[in-house]
Amino acid sequence: MKKNNNSDNSGVVKQSGTAKSSEFNKNHPKKTSAGKQEINPQQDGEKIAKRIAAASRWSRREAEAIVREGRVTVNEEVQTSPAIRVHANDKIAIDGHALSEPPTPQVWLYYKPTGYITTKKDPEGRPTIYDNLPRKMRGMISIGRLDINSEGLLLITNNGALSRYAELPKTGWKRCYSVRVFGDIRDDKMFEELRAGATVDGVRYKPMTIELNRQTGRNAWLYIVIEEGKNREVRKAMNHIGLQVNRLIRKSYGPFEIGSMRPGDIQQIPMSQVREAFKEAL
Repeated sequence: MKKNNNSDNSGVVKQSGTAKSSEFNKNHPKKTSAGKQEINPQQDGEKIAKRIAAASRWSRREAEAIVREGRVTVNEEVQTSPAIRVHANDKIAIDGHALSEPPTPQVWLYYKPTGYITTKKDPEGRPTIYDNLPRKMRGMISIGRLDINSEGLLLITNNGALSRYAELPKTGWKRCYSVRVFGDIRDDKMFEELRAGATVDGVRYKPMTIELNRQTGRNAWLYIVIEEGKNREVRKAMNHIGLQVNRLIRKSYGPFEIGSMRPGDIQQIPMSQVREAFKEAL
């Protein structure tokens, strides 16, 4: 292969031909006669998908899929098991392009305004959050989503592993919202079903925290806390009990809060806070 130092948004650069590392046989399991890896769970190093996610725009789940597809080599040998572990001196390539060194993990707070889709490209041509972000951030990853009519806190990162960690239910990061609803609120008991956990249109939602903050006629502001953030969870849950959401603002995500930020504002989180919040993912 010809040497080429150009990189792309996937975090890979073209790889020049290299000799196989003598360390590979020491650090990695040999292939069986069937061509499969004999993986030792106690082996040191880090899982290959974690390395790829940290050095690219792919999430860990996407990285695992890429490995299974046979698109990844370690020291010029094709690997198909996401369970394989790699070390600092291993040479990793994807589709023949060397994986670049992981950038310093960065995370930003972003107040998403209404009217923007949380995606990199919308097939309907609607504006996306990346149209509203600085050009240098257009290759970054959003942690979680907010629909086009919702506003408030989105976390933006350059690290796929951090995105995956924050979104996993087992991480336990709660999402807090200020929600204005329209409808007949008879009394506080109408929220008990959702507080206990409910199934809506075949989807099971975990128990929600719901507090009635204030009410004016048939409009009311609620404080709602959810654990998973499934697709349009708050809107669907409110509709289930006969209320229509006409404004939804995410106030916090895990340990991070929107504070006094206004629509369109961006703030970078200090590295010390990133290390503390994501210490299990770094």
